[in-house]
Amino acid sequence: MSRVRKKLIILALEIGMEHRRKHSMRIKYLIPLGFMLLLAFTSRAQTLEVGVFGGGSYYLGDLNPTLHFNQTQFAFGGLARYNANNRWAFKLSYTRAKVQGDDTRTQAVDNRELNFKSVIHDVAFVAEFNFWDYFTGSKKSNYAPYIFAGVGMFTYNPTTLGGVALRPLGTEGQNVGFDGRSQYGSIGLAFPFGIGFKYSVSERVGLTFDWSMRKTFTDYIDDVSTTYADNPDEIADPTQSHSAGMQRGDRTKDDWYGIIGISLTYKFNLFSTKRCDNLKW
Repeated sequence: MSRVRKKLIILALEIGMEHRRKHSMRIKYLIPLGFMLLLAFTSRAQTLEVGVFGGGSYYLGDLNPTLHFNQTQFAFGGLARYNANNRWAFKLSYTRAKVQGDDTRTQAVDNRELNFKSVIHDVAFVAEFNFWDYFTGSKKSNYAPYIFAGVGMFTYNPTTLGGVALRPLGTEGQNVGFDGRSQYGSIGLAFPFGIGFKYSVSERVGLTFDWSMRKTFTDYIDDVSTTYADNPDEIADPTQSHSAGMQRGDRTKDDWYGIIGISLTYKFNLFSTKRCDNLKW
C-alpha cells in the first residue's frame, strides 16, 4: 500500500472519529436538554384559582399602638391566584376592610379620648411560596403552609365613630397651614406580607387560611399624627385640655393594618387535562 493511500486512510479514520466524537457530544448535551424540556411540558401544573374571601381586619397606630386583633371588624373580598408550579403562586386580591380605634378602650394616651373608623379598599399583588409541594386536586400534595409578600394600594377615609368626616376638618391645622401642614391624601401605598395554610378540599376546590399585615407610608389612617393646632374644636380635642403644639400623636411611626380570614377558590386548568398529572398520585 502506497504511502499516500495510507495517509488518506488515516485521515478518513480521523475524520470519522472526530465526527463520531462531535456527534456523541451533541447527544450528551441534547439528551439532558430534551429531558428537561419533556419534564417541563409534562409536569407543568399551571392553574388559575378564582374565589372569595371573608374574615376580619384591624389597625395598629396612634390609637392602638400594640394590640393585634383589637376591635377587629368584618372584611370581605375576592381573589385570583395563578399557580405557576407546586411551590410558587401569584395572587391578585381585592379586600373591603373596616378598621377603628378608640382611646377609651385602649388607653393608649391619657386624657386624649380620640376615636375613628374607616373603610379601606385594598388591592394587593403578592407572590406565595409553599413550604411543601401543593396542588389543588392532588391526593398526595393536598396541604401546605406558605408565606407571601408583595405590593398594594389602598384608599381610606377616617371619620369619628359617630360618622363625622375628619379629613375635611383639618384636625391638626392642615386647613390653615399650621406649622406648615397641608391636607393628607386618601390613597396610600402598602407592602403586604404574611403566612397561611392551604388545603385541597376536592378536585377543583381549595381552602386557604391566612393572616397578613400591611406596612403603610401614612400616619393618618386614624387622623392622628403630630400636635394639636390653634384653638382645636371638640372633635380635634374632646377633653378641651390641650394647647397648640402639645403632643397629639407620634409622627415617627406610620400606621399599619392587618387582615385575617379564609378564602374558598375554584380551580381552572390552563392547559390540556389529557396529560398525566403526577401530582395527583
